[in-house]
Amino acid sequence: MTETAIELKTADGMVDGYFYHPGGGRKPGVIFLTDIGGIRESNRGMARRVAAEGHAVLLPNVFYRTGRPPVMTFPFTPGDEKAMQRMGELRTPLTPDAMARDASAYVDFLAMRDDVAGGPMAAIGFCFTGAMALRVAAARPDRVAAVASFHGGGLWKDDPASPHRLLPRLRKGARLHFGHAVEDRSMPAEAIAELDRALAAWGGAYESEVYDGARHGWTVPDSPVYNEPQAERAFGKLKSLLSAALR
Repeated sequence: MTETAIELKTADGMVDGYFYHPGGGRKPGVIFLTDIGGIRESNRGMARRVAAEGHAVLLPNVFYRTGRPPVMTFPFTPGDEKAMQRMGELRTPLTPDAMARDASAYVDFLAMRDDVAGGPMAAIGFCFTGAMALRVAAARPDRVAAVASFHGGGLWKDDPASPHRLLPRLRKGARLHFGHAVEDRSMPAEAIAELDRALAAWGGAYESEVYDGARHGWTVPDSPVYNEPQAERAFGKLKSLLSAALR
């Protein structure tokens, strides 16, 4: 396993991050998008684990417009004024158009490497970037064939710019997995039901499920609500998705 610090150019600047490769020739590309806390050891470990399953993994600093890691330099307490202000600073530059521009840069970075396979890729998102993973797939249907979102927020909104409206743009045969948290204010039960209706109308291959007893952030080891049994279940779902889609 190799872990390499990288920089890649987008239309809006230079992205720092990491690239992981398990060795042994060309591997399918995976774009691993962090939660709102940005790049840190916990999600670097998660990216390594995905790579160990036989994938070439790009872990970009999705918040490069705001700063380099660590992007959260104080304990994160939901609802705390300081935390909410910082979240706004991180989120505001990542408009839908900015996400689409970044998506192309991430895909192109992987596509140009001689240790990445030429076939389909996947995008994985957590928390804020669950919706971003869907936007990556919609921006580059030529290459992205799978999306996994865990405790993703804002996937369905009564808004013309809602991520669910991008479903028709996805690659034919794309596979999706949405793992929802319980009592999640960023994706309440009503929004999950609306997303499920949109997915059914879309007609592609998908799973959308609420993970029993798992609260927002449950997959990330340094989260105060980390739920190891359900995190392992989520990883199993991710493995199955990547195995089916990246052939």
